[in-house]
Amino acid sequence: MNDTTVTGTIQHLDPHTLLLEENVRPTAPITPAFVQSIRENGVLTPVLAHHNPDGSITVRAGQRRVFAAREAQLATIPVYLVEADDVATERIVQQMVENDQREPLTDGERAAAFQQLAFEGLTVTAIARRTGSKTREVKTALAVTENAAAATALQEHPLTLDQAAVLIEFDTDEHTRSELIHVATTDPAQFPHAAQRARDEKTRAQAKAAAEADLIGRGYEILDTDPGYYDTQYTRISELLTAEDERVTVEQIENIEGRAAYVRVYADGEPSITYFLHDAKAAGFHTYNTSGTHSGPMTEEQKAERRTLIANNKAWASAEVVRRDWLTTLLSRKTLPKDTGLVIALGLTVHRQAISSATREGNELAHQLLGVEPSGYFEADKLAALLEQMPGKAQHVALAIVLGACESVTSKQTWRTPSPTDAAYFTQLVAWGYTLSDVERIVTGTDDQAADINPDPEQYAADGGED
Repeated sequence: MNDTTVTGTIQHLDPHTLLLEENVRPTAPITPAFVQSIRENGVLTPVLAHHNPDGSITVRAGQRRVFAAREAQLATIPVYLVEADDVATERIVQQMVENDQREPLTDGERAAAFQQLAFEGLTVTAIARRTGSKTREVKTALAVTENAAAATALQEHPLTLDQAAVLIEFDTDEHTRSELIHVATTDPAQFPHAAQRARDEKTRAQAKAAAEADLIGRGYEILDTDPGYYDTQYTRISELLTAEDERVTVEQIENIEGRAAYVRVYADGEPSITYFLHDAKAAGFHTYNTSGTHSGPMTEEQKAERRTLIANNKAWASAEVVRRDWLTTLLSRKTLPKDTGLVIALGLTVHRQAISSATREGNELAHQLLGVEPSGYFEADKLAALLEQMPGKAQHVALAIVLGACESVTSKQTWRTPSPTDAAYFTQLVAWGYTLSDVERIVTGTDDQAADINPDPEQYAADGGED
């Protein structure tokens, strides 16, 4: 093991004569209170510095104290002088530790320092060991610094490393990045929900693009919006019959001129295609009687309600991912919440119907929340096997069974028609520290409708009235 102990002498020197070494902190924020403290008490802890060949002295650690001493007009400050070395890694590590012990570095400053250490040849493991950081933090920081959009956002906004890392997923989507940065800086508790909604929208957009590309390859015109049942330019093939009065199929229009399609993607991410013909009569088809099937165009109020329905359904699907990830993390803790026993008992009573149904079906979600492969229908319960191996996890397993059962009865219908048991379940999650998304707040009665989801009329048109 290398001996990194530094020895030297203390001298009292004029702070204005000291040079400042390149620092891991690009700026040295000093507050009036800090300057006043230095003015009244002086610099109590020596700054770290070394001699240069030309006789000057360069400060390695203590930049803020030097600036504050200059502003406070101190004649001298204590300086701990050591032998200079040219090993950049030692300088960076010393500055990181020194800064963190006094005024913690921002995540942006830490990321930049990790990047410098990586440039000097240190591995992720070595950086983590030398700086007392977690390996995951170092990996995340280096990933952020390698992405121009994320690195810039981290330096320009008060983001965490994890928040900046999410931006990497949207490095070609400036609009989404801006929205996520806004949430991170104004309502950070909602960031996981906003990020998941953005991921899901990206996935849906990719699914839509793939389906449209396939249709274009087959010679279809791609429609930007659903023409609707009252459009006079296009007729959906679901309304068409052949000369033999049989329903027209997709296969029958594959080579007909004027074929078109509209693609919508539902909350589950699966694309749905509606097929149209521009001139059905020329193709030899006719429409069947749809009297009474459609009651006429929707009113503006109905359209607004529909937009909210679509937006909330999508938001619910995204929130479900965040919520179940959070439950998985909760169950991975060594120590569960103090009221776990009570919650388990309430699960067996208040939520008994959900428990009964989920248990009968093998409670697949309970297995997933504990990271256990679900049991097959004819297999022995793998949670029982887990208990045999780790009897100390009994309470974790019992809680997972309750939580998995409660989760199994949630769906997009939950926000539409929440029950008292739904409200009790989500209220308990809040008590444990889970942050409800806007649409989940409807279930607990803390929000009348999902604010911040902002149903977009243009997006609604693109979705074509999705349920």
